[in-house]
Amino acid sequence: MTADIGDPAPRFVLPGVQGSVRADYDLASFRGQNVVLAFYPGDFTPG
Repeated sequence: MTADIGDPAPRFVLPGVQGSVRADYDLASFRGQNVVLAFYPGDFTPG
């Protein structure tokens, strides 16, 4: 899949944790807000 600048992001859900509770993050729940996604190669690696 490719995306160009200005294209809407596809709907997706990412697994996450809030405190000690597992929580999924659904992009649709942030509609109308600015969202920054940061990608890194893995935990405990430089980046």
